[in-house]
This record gives sequence, C-alpha cells and structure tokens, in this order.
Amino acid sequence: MANTYTQLHIQFVFAVKYRKALIAPEWKDKLHKYITGIIQSHQHKMLCINSMPDHIHIFIGMRPTQSISSLMQNVKSETTKWIKEQNLCVNFAWQEGYGAFSYSRSHVPNVIRYIENQEQHHNKETFLEEYQRQLRAFEIEYDNRYIFKEPIQ
Repeated sequence: MANTYTQLHIQFVFAVKYRKALIAPEWKDKLHKYITGIIQSHQHKMLCINSMPDHIHIFIGMRPTQSISSLMQNVKSETTKWIKEQNLCVNFAWQEGYGAFSYSRSHVPNVIRYIENQEQHHNKETFLEEYQRQLRAFEIEYDNRYIFKEPIQ
C-alpha cells in the first residue's frame, strides 16, 4: 500500500482452554518458533513471545493488511492443528477470545522486558490476576463471567 505509514505495537494474551497447564517446557520453544513463522508469513514483525503452561503473550509490530481477529484466528487454529499433528499434547485447545493491547513506541522495551520475565512475574501473581489488571489498566470494561472458562479440577 503506497503512502501508508503505520506504527502499531500489539500485545496479544490468551489462555489454554480451561486454563489447563498444557504448554510443556519441552516443546514451548518449538511453539514459539511456529507462531513466529505464522506472524511473519502475514508480514507482521515478532517483537517478543513467551508462554507459561496455561497462557501465552505475543507482542508484534502489526501491519494494517490484516485484522486483529483474522490474525488471532490464524494463530490459534494453525497452532492447535500443529500441536495435534506433532503429537505434543492430546486434546489441546485454546480458550475462546483473547486480549489485544496497543502500545506506543516508547513502551516497547518495557513490554518486551515484561513478557520475557513471565516466569518470575507469575511467582507473585496468577494469570487471571494479571489479565484482570491489564483490562483495568487499559480501562476495558469486562464481565468476570466471560473472561475465561473455569479450570477443570
């Protein structure tokens, strides 16, 4: 697109269905690389990616050639299929929905640092607490009944 100039930095956050701890340390790096490939194949720029066993953070420089919902549908459906084809996890699925948060250029280094340090961060705060805090910080109205399906015990 000639004469189109953008600077869009988006952090995506979404959970494994029922917030089950299914993303195993043995294959999480492969998952990150696979997602990076999906992002790059759509001409976006991967800035940072990290996951915990029950959720993932993806931070990208996004091109305006694709909608956020289309990209998330691609990432979630293609990774679910790939995880199953690779026999990495039985009955893997992502939770419906996602969080998408935009940041200015000046915030990029802090967001990257935050995502890189997920393991230490979650020693102090659960994923649900983190997600609700982000929604409040971005002044996004939400209904607790629809944030996530409860974990299966």
